[in-house]
Amino acid sequence: MDPIAFKIGGFAIYWYGILVASGFLAGLWTASRRCVLDKLDGKVISDLGVWIIIAAMLGARALHVISYWEEQYAGQPLWYVLDFRAGGLVFYGGFIGAVLAVILYTRLHGKQPLWKIADAFAPSIPLGHGLGRLGCLMYGCCFGIECDLPWAVQFPAHSLAFDALGQAPGDAAHSLHVHPTQIYSALLNVAMYGGLAWLYRRKRFDGQVFAVYLVGYSMCRFVVEFFRGDYSAEEMWFGWMKPGQQLSLFLLPIGIAVIVHLRRRSVGGGV
Repeated sequence: MDPIAFKIGGFAIYWYGILVASGFLAGLWTASRRCVLDKLDGKVISDLGVWIIIAAMLGARALHVISYWEEQYAGQPLWYVLDFRAGGLVFYGGFIGAVLAVILYTRLHGKQPLWKIADAFAPSIPLGHGLGRLGCLMYGCCFGIECDLPWAVQFPAHSLAFDALGQAPGDAAHSLHVHPTQIYSALLNVAMYGGLAWLYRRKRFDGQVFAVYLVGYSMCRFVVEFFRGDYSAEEMWFGWMKPGQQLSLFLLPIGIAVIVHLRRRSVGGGV
């Protein structure tokens, strides 16, 4: 797998960037179509889309730079820190950035219906994320632990997996066989998209779809992380709990609390 899709002169265009951009576009387009069902202003969705893209990219990059400052970014020029064409984005950072952007936008523009907007975007998040994970596959990041399953994948020499895990026995051109964790994540995200899109048309209160996404994603991420092989021992809690699982433990109770709170409020007739 070549992470570079093509070059314009000496400027490389990476598959990672193409697929992440495709994820954003697919997510915004499906959200704009969905907003009609809740009678939301289409202009609000298109305007908010710009806020979300900027905030998500900044948040995703910021968390990655913070997490790997000593290993990758200390002493590097500013352009290197800001260059994420070839990877270096953390989903949870982007998610936090996007959530903050939506909250700020709805407060600055006449108190738009926050939970209706969150529901309109919720199914689109895993759709875009699934495409982004295919970008991870092409770049070679977020790789899995070694395995001998029929669907195991290998990465080329000098890829992240090759450098971290070593070469396959008798094959200096490829890494060891590993779990295709990027594909696991992409398939689970697409399944969540289908489930949330179905729920959106049947939701019982505003905010339900977004809260269910929080619960569903945290559970899926927790499971997939068991098969990830790109973390160091220093990043784990108790010698086994990986960073994505740590954040999932915080996200899961938040999602459950939001469901309980909004359901009670809808039953009680609260605003």
